[in-house]
Amino acid sequence: MSVAAPPRDGAPAVRLFLCGDVMIGRGVDQILPLPCPPNLYEEYVSSAHEYVRLAEAASGPIPRSVDPSYIWGDALAELEAHAPDARIVNLETSVTRSETAEHKAINYRVSPQNAECLRAAGIDCCALANNHVLDWGRSGLLSACSSV
Repeated sequence: MSVAAPPRDGAPAVRLFLCGDVMIGRGVDQILPLPCPPNLYEEYVSSAHEYVRLAEAASGPIPRSVDPSYIWGDALAELEAHAPDARIVNLETSVTRSETAEHKAINYRVSPQNAECLRAAGIDCCALANNHVLDWGRSGLLSACSSV
């Protein structure tokens, strides 16, 4: 969503791109160049490769080791067309290679190297205040902080 605040006192408008629940883990991480191990600890799926297979069954073949911009599809052109002053997303995944999964129903992660896809979309700020920031424990969060 792109939002333009009305100008006040002659100040120029500020255009924001705000997006919730950007999830670049699971199968998305698997098609990028440097994925985490695909291990999942979900009740029905134990490998992130299964999410890629499900997407392919619905939409056809998906290339592997894609450029970080690939996952954004047509959204990149839309972002450029609207030219927001800031691009802010809620990153609904942990950025880590940690293997220490917390005991919960779903654990999302993307490798720090594949988090380059955020830069490819020109994301300026990622909010981490969500239920997945600690999916891989405190060490997973701290490794993400040290990799940026």
